[in-house]
Amino acid sequence: MSERYMRMLLMFDMPVETAEERKAYRQFRKFLLSEGFIKHQFSVYSKLLLNGTANQSMIARLKQHNPKRGMITILTVTEKQFARMIYLSCERNHSVANTEARLVFLGDDEND
Repeated sequence: MSERYMRMLLMFDMPVETAEERKAYRQFRKFLLSEGFIKHQFSVYSKLLLNGTANQSMIARLKQHNPKRGMITILTVTEKQFARMIYLSCERNHSVANTEARLVFLGDDEND
C-alpha cells in the first residue's frame, strides 16, 4: 500500500445519562458510520484517508458534526504505522476492512 495513505483514529467519550445525551451519541455514531469509519472497539473508530487534504477535509466535517458534549480525540498516522499495531489479550480482527487487501472497484463488472 502506498505511503501516502493515512489512517485517522477517532476516540470519543460522550455522556449518555439523559435521553438528549443518548440521542446526541447515536447521531454522532451514525455520522461516523456514514462517513466510512470502522469500529475497532467501543468508542474507537478509524477511517482510511488518501492524503493530508482528505484528512483536513474530514476534520472539518467532524467539527461541523461535533456533539458539543464529551471528548473527541483524533490521531492521524500513516497506513504503514497503523499496520504495525500490536494486539494484546485477544485475537486480531482479520476482516478485509482491517487488511491491505481492501480494494474497492467502482463501475461495471467486465466479466458480466
